[in-house]
Amino acid sequence: MLDRNFNNLYIALDSLGANRLRSFLTALGIIFGVAAVIAMLAIGRGAQAEILDQMKLVGVNNIVIKPKAEDKKDGDQQQKESDDKSGNSNGKAAATKARFSKGLSIADAESIRRIIPTVAVISPEMIQEQDVIYASKSSKLKIVGVEPAFFEINNITIGAGTVFNQRQRIAGEGVCIIGSDVKRKFFISEDPIGKTIKCGDQWLKIIGVTEEKTISKSTKDNLGIRDYNLDIYIPIQTSLIRYKNPSLYLGAGENAFFSNNNQQPGNQIFHQLDQLVIQVHESESLSESATIISRMLRRRHNDVLDFEITIPEQLLKQQQKTKDVFNIVLSAIAGISLLVGGIGIMNIMLASVLERTREIGIRMALGAQKKDIVMQFLFEAVLISLTGGIIGVILGVSGAYLVDKLADIHTIVSGISIFISFVLASAVGLIFGISPARKAAHKNPIECLRHD
Repeated sequence: MLDRNFNNLYIALDSLGANRLRSFLTALGIIFGVAAVIAMLAIGRGAQAEILDQMKLVGVNNIVIKPKAEDKKDGDQQQKESDDKSGNSNGKAAATKARFSKGLSIADAESIRRIIPTVAVISPEMIQEQDVIYASKSSKLKIVGVEPAFFEINNITIGAGTVFNQRQRIAGEGVCIIGSDVKRKFFISEDPIGKTIKCGDQWLKIIGVTEEKTISKSTKDNLGIRDYNLDIYIPIQTSLIRYKNPSLYLGAGENAFFSNNNQQPGNQIFHQLDQLVIQVHESESLSESATIISRMLRRRHNDVLDFEITIPEQLLKQQQKTKDVFNIVLSAIAGISLLVGGIGIMNIMLASVLERTREIGIRMALGAQKKDIVMQFLFEAVLISLTGGIIGVILGVSGAYLVDKLADIHTIVSGISIFISFVLASAVGLIFGISPARKAAHKNPIECLRHD
């Protein structure tokens, strides 16, 4: 039995070798179909891994609040609604009546922490650029005032040293934690822990160094985040005491709010915080918490919309859904290509059966059974599919690599995708080769021998 199958396989190989060009053209549909399947699976896995990495970067269950200039349309609409409620129809009086907001502040953060029960951790940030000097090296870097919760929320690990202790935070001591790239820039061959570095007009003692956090350029652009490795972190109280506190300018802003003449007042807002990140206990409470926080801040800011709230996790999940739909469509196209390849194999095999009618008659006359004829043509169909599958795998892996390098789209080729492609290629050859093989086996040997 085994010898008969080997003999049928040898005959199939001999037939394919005698018609190399036709066999290759027959396999083209399988080649492109398999290549497309591997490339699409690689792009899909890469997109999924990228989304998961981005979720790790922005943190889970986070709500991000950033200050912004009040939109003039929003301000005019709010003013009109207020005038309608108070019965004020005097346009001139309305013009001189403007709302005043103290901006996003630490007081807002404390109020949210105290009042909203769904809040787990809260991290205010103050960001400013300063000239950083150590020995003969200098650079302009971001000095970020944070609380210890910042490192937990953003999944930043302290590689060496320690985080700020309670005494340093409350007293606003001149201590800092530097990013890994800051260490490379200023401390190439020495340990930075315990060293003093000048940031602006302040000397800060280094107490810690963060581990490197790899962030791709596309991720930075997509999420609008900065490179944490190039930041210098100080306690937020240190930022308030030793550097400029924007809230101290509120008095000047308020005095400048009305000018001596009857011009329309300015509406300059001095935000104390550059960002406020809030982490809630459960993902289910993200939207409700964001709505409550928005209403609370509107009330505290005198109904001035000088902030914007985003939920990165929800944005990323929506982005993932979009990419999933895109991958499904592309996979369907790849499947259609495989189907077309299978139909091509069946058509060519049917034509081959017609051409080789006399050969089939001779084999049957010499003692070949119907199953031998079936196996011969099935072997031919499966071999065409497997050969196309091998070439398709090479093209698919190469295509995924080129997409990753040239198009800057992250791809991951897995062993399971290659296995699936081989299984699909074999299945296509087997399924679409059965009909021609059965047709060949059921031919009448006498009629086959009469065929010219």
